[in-house]
Amino acid sequence: MTTPEYLSSLNNRYRLGNSTEHTFRGDLQQLIESLIPEIKATNEPKRQSCGAPDYILTKGEVPVGFIEAKDIGDSDLIGKKKSGHKEQFDRYKASLDNLIFTDYLRFVLYLEGELVTEIIIGEIVDGSIKPLPENFTAFENLLKDFVVHVGQTIKSPERLAKMMAGKARLLADVIEKTLKRDLDDNLNPKTSLEQQFDAFKDYLIHDVSTKGFADIYAQTITYGLFAARLHDPTIKTFSRHEAAELIPKSNPFLRKLFQFIAGYDLDDNLVWIVDSLVDIFLHSNVEEILKNYGKSTKMEDPIIHFYETFLSEYDPKLRKSRGVWYTPAPVVNFIVRAVDDILKTEFGLAQGLADTSKTTIKLNTQTPDKRSTTGYKQVEQQVHKVQILDPATGTGTFLSEVVKHIYTKFQGQQGIWSNYIESHLLPRLNGFEILMASYAMAHLKLDLLLKETGYIGKSNQRLRIYLTNSLEEHHPDTGTLFANWLSTEANEANHIKRDTPVMCVIGNPPYAVSSTNKNEWIQDLISDYKKNLKERKINLDDDYIKFIRYGQHYID
Repeated sequence: MTTPEYLSSLNNRYRLGNSTEHTFRGDLQQLIESLIPEIKATNEPKRQSCGAPDYILTKGEVPVGFIEAKDIGDSDLIGKKKSGHKEQFDRYKASLDNLIFTDYLRFVLYLEGELVTEIIIGEIVDGSIKPLPENFTAFENLLKDFVVHVGQTIKSPERLAKMMAGKARLLADVIEKTLKRDLDDNLNPKTSLEQQFDAFKDYLIHDVSTKGFADIYAQTITYGLFAARLHDPTIKTFSRHEAAELIPKSNPFLRKLFQFIAGYDLDDNLVWIVDSLVDIFLHSNVEEILKNYGKSTKMEDPIIHFYETFLSEYDPKLRKSRGVWYTPAPVVNFIVRAVDDILKTEFGLAQGLADTSKTTIKLNTQTPDKRSTTGYKQVEQQVHKVQILDPATGTGTFLSEVVKHIYTKFQGQQGIWSNYIESHLLPRLNGFEILMASYAMAHLKLDLLLKETGYIGKSNQRLRIYLTNSLEEHHPDTGTLFANWLSTEANEANHIKRDTPVMCVIGNPPYAVSSTNKNEWIQDLISDYKKNLKERKINLDDDYIKFIRYGQHYID
């Protein structure tokens, strides 16, 4: 099909008087694939109902451009008048770096969110479409250039974080719409997405909403790709299937979760976004972006750029509701040194945070025992005495500072450092986090820091940072029915909450006056602080007070 043939076909349909934007979709698809045979222009109504652009242009399996179409003559093509159009326009412009808006006659090109050019190939005159042949060559060149767009090399953490946030926001929106559609369909068997939603509620975050699940899902894919790209030795190639093998084994939960949700069975509604996200990382040398991480002379941590910039771009309300604010490095350093000093002076532990002494605890096994007061057989187990927990670990700033502080005691003793980490540090360094983005970055930060200190792992021991809600009591250990890696994460977090004799509760709790943590367990604990208190001018439901009460619970 040529451009004149395309306009002739549009005109024949338009003159019938009953056309909609859907009427002309086949014509534009046919024109694009005729002008550029190596390109496939996919138009799937099922995807569009979940938030995808009208056309996804792919070369091989890689998306190279996107087109959003409105009805012929639509005066609000770029969303200046209708609220629904504006929301869609802003969302696509922020998350898709190579995008055309069209009413089939007018084509408006945006690259990296910026208006580049506009070309009109026809206009409506007396109820018919009049071609503008003087613009045909420019139009055809526009389409050909459009599909060979190559993203610029991304060199700054801020820019990469913003681009990741745009894709993740679009991904979360599509996931939520797809899940709601699936949940409303009671006739067909549960989809994979529904089963995963149920598993998250059963094993991990029990009050998760469809939006909350979509956030976790989108951030898992985004930060899974980020972590994989950081460990990718082949800079010129990258794919989501390659990524599944590159995520560090020190984070088995993210590794398995990513393999499951971004593997070969990835929901068809999500493939196009994930593959376009892969393209962003293909144009990023993540290792180069993070090359200054951990240098003592560098006060600004690139990981923090990713965390704060990503979250403020992705969902500033989520950041506020969870009380996410960065703790300045000097404050973190002071708190860690103060705890180290208290352990030495008040507890008689000469090595402070580096102490390797052990204590004996009693654990309830799963074996019933009528003679026991608990109803289960008890066994004794030796564990390290100085157990450290950051219950709101964020990107792992405090735990990283603990590692740096202890490392100063091993200067000149590199030969025993790796063994010390595996035998006496990792088994007692614990963290809880509820936001997937910061959870993934905490793992990444500690992984990078340990390698920088010269640590060479031999046992593939996992970092004891878990995705969980600190302010929920431990739950009964779960089985291994569906997604047993989900239950493993929950069970290991349970082990810390229930059995581990935490000695140091350290960190900066979230500040959120309108606390989202209102489960019965923490509300019962905080009630101790409210006894005989007429609570009119003071609010004790702020999350930071709940975390202080939580810390007291461990010390008690």
